[in-house]
Amino acid sequence: MTSKWDDADLDTAPPVTQEDLARAVHRVGLQPAPGKKTKISIALDPDVVSWFKHQSGERGYQTLINATLREAMQRRTLEDTLRRVIREELHPA
Repeated sequence: MTSKWDDADLDTAPPVTQEDLARAVHRVGLQPAPGKKTKISIALDPDVVSWFKHQSGERGYQTLINATLREAMQRRTLEDTLRRVIREELHPA
């Protein structure tokens, strides 16, 4: 099987500089990837960590913990909004 590229063609790319890397944008598909995550240290009960590890499968338990926290955060915002709307409907100004 022959390649349409010669080995010589592969060596013609210019070298990548630090400036090039500084301008680089990490993308997922065509969209820029979300910002980097913040590393923290957190103490969790062993049974909680064990449960997340068991549930996570291939994804990684820290990814699952992050998704669970995000879901709780969004649910709380929705819950607060619904409570406010219901209160306004029951007691109009």
